[in-house]
Amino acid sequence: MSENKAPKKSEYSASNIQVLEGLEAVRKRPAMYIGDIGVKGLHHLIWEVVDNSIDEALAGHCSDINVEINTDHSITVTDNGRGIPTDLHEKEKRSALEVVMTVLHAGGKFDKDTYKVSGGLHGVGVSCVNALSSKLIATVHRNGIIYQQEYNKGIPKYTVKEVGTTDITGTVIEFHPDKEIFTATEYNYETVATRCRELSFLNAGITITLKDHREQEDDGSTKGETFLSTGGLKEFVEYLDVSRETLIPHPIYMDGEKGAIPVQVALSYNTSYTEHVISYVNNINTIEGGTHIAGFRRALTRTLKAYADKSGILDKVKVEITGDDFREGLTAVISVKVAEPQFEGQTKTKLGNSEVSGAVDTCVSEMLNNYLEENPKEARQIVQKVVLAAQARHAARKAREMVQRKNVLGGSGLPGKLADCSNKDPKACEIYLVEGDSAGGSAKQGRDRMFQAILPLRGKILNVEKAQEHRIYDNEEIKNMITALGISFGTPENEKALNMEKLRYHKVIIMTDADIDGSHIRTLILTFFFRYMNDLIEKGYLYIALPPLYLVKKGKTEKYAWSDDDRDRVVKEVAGNGKEENVSFQRYKGLGEMNPEQLWTTTMDPKNRSLKQVTIESAAEADRLFSMLMGDEVAPRREFIEKNAKYAKIDA
Repeated sequence: MSENKAPKKSEYSASNIQVLEGLEAVRKRPAMYIGDIGVKGLHHLIWEVVDNSIDEALAGHCSDINVEINTDHSITVTDNGRGIPTDLHEKEKRSALEVVMTVLHAGGKFDKDTYKVSGGLHGVGVSCVNALSSKLIATVHRNGIIYQQEYNKGIPKYTVKEVGTTDITGTVIEFHPDKEIFTATEYNYETVATRCRELSFLNAGITITLKDHREQEDDGSTKGETFLSTGGLKEFVEYLDVSRETLIPHPIYMDGEKGAIPVQVALSYNTSYTEHVISYVNNINTIEGGTHIAGFRRALTRTLKAYADKSGILDKVKVEITGDDFREGLTAVISVKVAEPQFEGQTKTKLGNSEVSGAVDTCVSEMLNNYLEENPKEARQIVQKVVLAAQARHAARKAREMVQRKNVLGGSGLPGKLADCSNKDPKACEIYLVEGDSAGGSAKQGRDRMFQAILPLRGKILNVEKAQEHRIYDNEEIKNMITALGISFGTPENEKALNMEKLRYHKVIIMTDADIDGSHIRTLILTFFFRYMNDLIEKGYLYIALPPLYLVKKGKTEKYAWSDDDRDRVVKEVAGNGKEENVSFQRYKGLGEMNPEQLWTTTMDPKNRSLKQVTIESAAEADRLFSMLMGDEVAPRREFIEKNAKYAKIDA
């Protein structure tokens, strides 16, 4: 045996240490900087560029921002700010424009005199966009001269050059997302429009224009919208509450500054049974809340409770009033500007600055106190709403306990209609919520019993948007869903919070027919999950199954199609060199028309099926849509249908 041992492959030495220079790190680990490389990350590139223009507006130097989606799916963002500086950077010995575009953690936001507050603060902003673009052109109008520099994958093609003269100021950034990096390359108009609308509400007086050159309106003009809010957050609350019946005539607005922290809050009360509080820090939506939300809630509860005690309305109430009761039917938008925000994590979804809590608390207390004193009629209506909420919460708790007690007393407590799977590991298991017993029967026969459970739902479930909470737990189908999933309500911190400790499936799949009724049932189920099981959506556990619409046949060849375009493509494919007339196709109206084998092959087999994961891009917009589509007000719903009718595919 030879003594000479071969060197180990896993040897770890200095040669293994990689130093990622410049923007190489961003290209290597893009998700670290923009969240992901799918649809969300793709849209994040626009926000990084637009945020720079907004920062310029907050500093008082910009009033107009234009966002254009070009025909080749590139983006152009133009503003009328001061223009990115182009003079020589002393330390770097090159143009400041090139430094901003190619160096991470470079920008005016670190100089507190340049920008008091800003959205980014990590300083990766536009250089990050540059790194992840196959091509980017930066054009600056400044000092009467037009400067330009072009980049490929973050590398300058030439030094900054003068390309003309100008009598305006501002910056134009055109970028082409790199197809080698992103898994999705098509921008969604509605996603971009929602964020532009949000930014216009949060920054009153700034005009944001959106154009989509890929689409034309009926009159031949380019599709687009202009967003300009003069009322700011007041208008935002009115926009969110457009389909709800409000209790007070106008939103309560408060605007103040405490300890160098500007605080803006707008709130209103409506007749709904849910709380809608949306918060922002430096224009960034803090989905997980943070210290500013804690300060707001504390001030709201304390101020309203003190007023209610003083007015004597609570004297005859036998139910204990809690903080939750003061927030039922509340719609509020909180926006704070913080010079040095500390976010928990790069994704910036939870604010950690302790000083913000006190600033929001003081500001809200003062303003709300003044409002209640000056508007006794509205104040009384709010307190009466709080009393009703406390009584309803008491009834709801009893109803929840009833559902949970029945589960405990009834042994396994699982609904009789549930066909459970044999695997007990939630991570490996999935449950199909199926419309009707006939489709449920096919699904039970066609499934893989090892990891797939089936729960048939009879008819349409209750519309939770219009119902009081305690009525919801009386609904048989909702009770069956709650017990089948194994979830309960109530945690040590919050009695209404969703408790997922005993969740039995990590994939909850809604499977309904592809017709109008099926869509309605799906929307009712989604409304229930959005309002009462939002955490399930946040964790990414909710999916929609997409059954095929067509079966295409020619002789013994059979293929499925999921849309009209897909059908036309499959017909051509199956026809081959022969005539398309010889190809027949069958339109599936419902799941019950498929035999178990077909249902498994097309909709339930993990290898072939199409599933859509349910996500929430914008909490504010999702909230508005659900209340508009499922609420009592008809006019906003009619307007929505008229606007979107051209996108609907109706079976004749």
